[in-house]
Amino acid sequence: MQLEYDVDLQPLNTFGLPARARYFATLADAADLPELVRQPEFDRHTVLWLGGGSNILLMQDYPGLVVHMQNKGIREIRRSDGLVYIEAQAGENWHDFVLHTLNMGLCGLENLSLIPGTVGAAPVQNIGAYGVEVKDVLDSVCCFDLDSGTFVELGNAECGFAYRESLFKQAGKGRYVIVSVRFALKENFSADVRYGDLAAVLAERCAGRAATAKDVSAAVCQIRAEKLPDPKTLGNVGSFFKNPIVGAAQAQALQAQYPQMPHYPQPDGSVKLAAGWLIDQCRLKGFQIGGAAVHEKQALVLVNKQQASAQDVYDLAMHVRAQVQARFGVDLHAEPNWLPLSFTI
Repeated sequence: MQLEYDVDLQPLNTFGLPARARYFATLADAADLPELVRQPEFDRHTVLWLGGGSNILLMQDYPGLVVHMQNKGIREIRRSDGLVYIEAQAGENWHDFVLHTLNMGLCGLENLSLIPGTVGAAPVQNIGAYGVEVKDVLDSVCCFDLDSGTFVELGNAECGFAYRESLFKQAGKGRYVIVSVRFALKENFSADVRYGDLAAVLAERCAGRAATAKDVSAAVCQIRAEKLPDPKTLGNVGSFFKNPIVGAAQAQALQAQYPQMPHYPQPDGSVKLAAGWLIDQCRLKGFQIGGAAVHEKQALVLVNKQQASAQDVYDLAMHVRAQVQARFGVDLHAEPNWLPLSFTI
């Protein structure tokens, strides 16, 4: 393993915050992990495993080792009972992988099109969009277990998935390094267009003909492109806040006051609210602190408008959170990971 020193991380995080890594390594082959962990610069408690950099906020220079996961490869494992098991290495670009599976004639990932990041990061956050979460199609995860120094495979049930949560963010954080992910995808397509305006956009695109998985993917890409800025031109981390989940009584009281409020009942009786709608009602689109701003088209997205500093981002996020709490009595929590964690809201 070749280590580098004092490496610029600004091009490697999609919000574009200025930061440098004390030590840096690129991992192109998961087989190199045993050698990597033997390096004197490696500390499992401080190492940062970096994928696409689309779900982190680097609030200062990183004082330890940053490992950029760049291992690539996609292969079919087997076919059984209408399912095709596909394995992708952690460093694969997520959207490119989705398109690859669609070109194979498979379905299951189309609703998750155009989500930034890598395959290896997808289970950590249990990414989701338009009624589908990665847990719905994930079969297993291959990890390097830092406790035992061996490669292990964790099944879906072992991954502790919940809304934007997983074992890898909770009890397994700092222990498991995801090196590849195996998905169970369908050969026969059935559209899932329950959420948002996906059904309307899809109907317009198909003009009466039966929709395909590729049609759904194209519709999702169209909606996301219209609402979400390209991080290559305007720094951002996608959806900045999680959709809050509140109790049934609080949701009912809010609905009585705001009949047009989007709300999504959950199996346990709680209700998921739309964070973007709550922020929008506070008239915060375009609101700016320093170089950080609420996106003018999508209130759920904070953007790096003018060379934002880490403090600008923090102050803006805290302001948005305070405004929503004051008006609705609802707490918002940020979706990206803040480094260091002392900044987490």
